[in-house]
Amino acid sequence: MPPVAPPDVRLGVTGNAPTSTESIRVGALFTGDATPGNHFCTASVIDSPGRNLILTAAHCLSGVNGVTFVPGYHDGQAPFGSWQVTKAYTADGWQNDDDPDEDFAVLALAPNNGTRIEDVVGGNQLGINAAWSVQTRLYGYPDGAERPVVCTNATSRQDTYQRHIDCPSFPSGTSGGPFIDAATGQVVGVIGGYQQGGDTEDTSYSAYFDHTVADLVARAS
Repeated sequence: MPPVAPPDVRLGVTGNAPTSTESIRVGALFTGDATPGNHFCTASVIDSPGRNLILTAAHCLSGVNGVTFVPGYHDGQAPFGSWQVTKAYTADGWQNDDDPDEDFAVLALAPNNGTRIEDVVGGNQLGINAAWSVQTRLYGYPDGAERPVVCTNATSRQDTYQRHIDCPSFPSGTSGGPFIDAATGQVVGVIGGYQQGGDTEDTSYSAYFDHTVADLVARAS
């Protein structure tokens, strides 16, 4: 069995994510086949009653036709299968005005041969109303990369409804990647929000997770 989470690393340093029960819940979003270079955003499995939900950034999607999620994707391999996205749930503020403070989305997945995604890789707990300063593991799939990267650092408050984290080399493709509280394992954000995740590769942002995200999960369940 892989370890639950990556070993402790130096803060603010980005590297390839080692295989763990946490990292295999992170995956790449593809349009069409899960082939090298064809992924465009990142998502992660969250715990839900239906055991079929993933979390990403709302700006990643203009629709769900042909979108698939591949947890633990690496080097052209789909070790836990490919899962078809069937429906997306976004908050009213995003639907009406692309509000960056609501740049998150919950996606429902179809079963794969009768099996639900959470029965295969498990799901992370959703963390809402978390403290602004949280030591966090940040995951994402950079465009063109064949493995996810991870970085650990403390988050800070950006403004009323945004947090940020300083981690180098999180370019396009990492949007939707989870902010995972290193102490609890809960997902407390996704790369998105301000400038759709940031205007530099070295600082990433997330909308603050409150009851709005929990309500989306409840709607999708």
